[in-house]
Amino acid sequence: MAENRIQNAVAKTNDNTKTIRGLIKSAEGEIKKALPSVMTPERFSRMVTTALTTNPKLGECSPMSFVGAMLAAAQLGLEPNTQLGQAYLIPYYNGKSKRMEVQFQIGYKGLIDLAYRSGEVELVQAQIVYENDEFTCEFGLEPKLKHVPAAGDRGKPVKVYALFKTKSGGYGFDVASMEEIRQHAQRYSKSYGSGPWQTNFEEMAKKTALKKVLKYAPLKSDFVRGVAQDGTVHTEISADVLDEPVVYADDEAEIPVVDDDGVVAGEGEDNA
Repeated sequence: MAENRIQNAVAKTNDNTKTIRGLIKSAEGEIKKALPSVMTPERFSRMVTTALTTNPKLGECSPMSFVGAMLAAAQLGLEPNTQLGQAYLIPYYNGKSKRMEVQFQIGYKGLIDLAYRSGEVELVQAQIVYENDEFTCEFGLEPKLKHVPAAGDRGKPVKVYALFKTKSGGYGFDVASMEEIRQHAQRYSKSYGSGPWQTNFEEMAKKTALKKVLKYAPLKSDFVRGVAQDGTVHTEISADVLDEPVVYADDEAEIPVVDDDGVVAGEGEDNA
């Protein structure tokens, strides 16, 4: 099996990071095909290599799960682990497989970018409501949403809402308390204890609210397929992804990681 072969390779070097760097190099052709024209493969490769360098936990993860998350970001044209907050490669411990794996998560700004790319919406937005803000929300046949931020001290965050408006004039919105968001994240997010949920909770709260309300927006299937990648963990990669045999980062030895007859795609889910 491909997983056994790559584990043997990692054991030989005692260095997951070398194997991951080799996989990044071998997948350059697939990255080039997937990326939009505004982003070069070289720039994208630098991003994921930087992520690997700045977060040592990623280097402890299953190499194939790292590459699977990397390719998910490339296919959606989102920058992973940068200040833009478009997407994240998040290391977490999988209790079932007893190993560290990489989960791919779309960020709040990445979700907005994908929604606008659909060409169907005129406005997509999410906001945090603080306790001193003026806020009114009414559902029913005549829905109403009004939010006036406090001029001075806004107090603690208490709610989050998301809305969309289509080019044809349709719209929708939804509201959730911060406690509801927290409970949702604890229930559905594998990586709730680390990553952006801890470093940027409000942005992730916005993303969760926005992801929920956009289910009711008339968006194209490309957007739906893109959002389906959110929270995935790919434990294996197919043979046709790699342009050449995978090698150590210093090219000392060849490491075959996939069988010639291919493998079954891994599963993962995170609805937060």
